Amino acid sequence: MINEYNKFLVSTSHFQNKKLQIGAPYKHQHILSLNGFNKARKEICSWDDYQPTPLHLLSDLAKESGVSSIAYKDESCRFSLKSFKALGGAYAVSNLLIRKLKDKGIKANSADLTADVYRDITSTITVCCATDGNHGRSVAWGAQNFGCNCEIYIHRHVSQAREEAIAKFGAKVNRIEGNYDDSVHLAAEVAEEKGYYVVSDTSYEGYTDIPKDVMQGYTIMVDETIKQIKDTPTHVFLQGGVGGFPAAVVSFLVESLECPPIFIVVEPKNADCLFQSAVNGKPSIVHGDLDTVMAGLACGEVSLLAWSILEKHVLHYLTIADNSVSKTMQLLANRQTPIVAGESAVAGLAGFLIANHDSSLKEALKLDHNSRILVFGTEGDTDEKMYEKMVGRSATEVLKGS
Repeated sequence: MINEYNKFLVSTSHFQNKKLQIGAPYKHQHILSLNGFNKARKEICSWDDYQPTPLHLLSDLAKESGVSSIAYKDESCRFSLKSFKALGGAYAVSNLLIRKLKDKGIKANSADLTADVYRDITSTITVCCATDGNHGRSVAWGAQNFGCNCEIYIHRHVSQAREEAIAKFGAKVNRIEGNYDDSVHLAAEVAEEKGYYVVSDTSYEGYTDIPKDVMQGYTIMVDETIKQIKDTPTHVFLQGGVGGFPAAVVSFLVESLECPPIFIVVEPKNADCLFQSAVNGKPSIVHGDLDTVMAGLACGEVSLLAWSILEKHVLHYLTIADNSVSKTMQLLANRQTPIVAGESAVAGLAGFLIANHDSSLKEALKLDHNSRILVFGTEGDTDEKMYEKMVGRSATEVLKGS
């Protein structure tokens, strides 16, 4: 089945940042750090139902691909949200509330919040954000768990199923006519007008503190992975989006490993703000509908904080077309030990499988029989109807092997 990835090469683009200084030391501790990770771990690991998500070794796929190993971090069972985003938005909400209580002379932690100890105060606070689906679900879940109010802004391409998944956590969901970036701007305007607190996974001029918490939450997943994996990866293929996810992975691995892997960021062809920023050597906006089946990656503006990390440590950028997505979802679903992966979860794996079919790309990425590949399956069937449409079976049927 992987031989079919050869046909996706024609719609794949590659950019190598040749200005990058290989082996540059990590100097962004003011954004993300191992100290920040330790603080996040203390809170998140205390939450009810926390447990590390599984790491799958795709030995059959590695053998077919001619590499040493492929490790797949499976976030489809992260808490009840089926996405790594549960680690970010909810953590940022808890931190925000803890800070607000501290301003009142109250020392609290997330356990106090879930126990409703200070609900008389937290219930007067409203958090809001824009989302393609998963981040908003995490913020809404966090608001419900930690005792504050929540409003979410979604754009016209967000599915009804994703909207309903957010609303079930008690958030007020507002749908707008524009794209994701329009919803980001509107959330910021409403927050300014009504005194809400934006809990965004993207940073912009004048707004940086909370996105740091969001990204820092993601590093819990990276730490789990390094503890689970047998050998340090040589290559990590990472989904793009606004950049928060890849920045979290890159920051943790560069700061904690003596010899960090080669990082490759993979984005949809129609929403390639990181690719274009790399090409232009500065944060660049991609305009238009940003229409892609990879809903969680439909972003046109980079997170400034994330970009400051990525531009110093990511050597390669790939864009892929949507036609490789369902094939990769099916590839994982049809394994002897099936894996449920949503549309945005498979970009990294698809990027590797496509690149591995081109000799010049393999040479540029230094892929060979010794390569140890790491990818993050960042979501499960977060849109159940879309998953069934693309795979041909529901997640339940996939896991049952039917």
